[in-house]
Amino acid sequence: MTNGEMTHDLSMMGLFLQADPIVKAVMALLVLASIACWAVVIDKALLYRRLGQEVRSLTVADPAALSGARDARDEGLAARVLRAGGREWAEGRDEAESRGEFRDRMERAMRAAFTGGLRGADNGLQLLATVGAVGPFVGLFGTVWGIMNSFSSIAQSQDTSLAVVAPGIAEALLATAIGLVAAIPAVMAYNRLALRLGRLRADGIAAIGGIGATLARRGGPQIAHQRSAA
Repeated sequence: MTNGEMTHDLSMMGLFLQADPIVKAVMALLVLASIACWAVVIDKALLYRRLGQEVRSLTVADPAALSGARDARDEGLAARVLRAGGREWAEGRDEAESRGEFRDRMERAMRAAFTGGLRGADNGLQLLATVGAVGPFVGLFGTVWGIMNSFSSIAQSQDTSLAVVAPGIAEALLATAIGLVAAIPAVMAYNRLALRLGRLRADGIAAIGGIGATLARRGGPQIAHQRSAA
């Protein structure tokens, strides 16, 4: 391929190959950022689907199963939360402990297990937010740099024909286009995933509150034993 052909190659690959090294670096960085964002989106979509199933399990859980019958080998989030509540319930309610205090003790144990299970669930969302906020400006930097080089080349060649001006400007604008392609999905995915994670937290805490209320009404094994003895 001759230099003349390269100059007039307005395909995306051609524009990339003809671009200034700094503009190439900007484009490559944005493409890599976009790939990383999509990897985060896919990973979090699968993770949040699994967490959603765990939270639904908490919502429909039978509090009677908290007596320790849960399989200790089950490492799911719902199982860990129920085991944490079951340990507190199995200890029973102290004579000086009110029903509200007993409930609060169980709920605190379950909330701690639930929070621990969600730890790290927001990892990667920061990348989406960063790319969404910074991506267009990085692309704009590449565009400005490319247009500056184009004007410099025009001044040196003293030729302002469209055939000479268009390729350089197209190369520069491609950087902005790639920045937008990386940023727009990142912003949309961040908003969607952050909302989903917030709902999972809220639903999980609500389910824990319902389990705690049910168990507090029943009382612990010690209370039940005292009632049967009486």
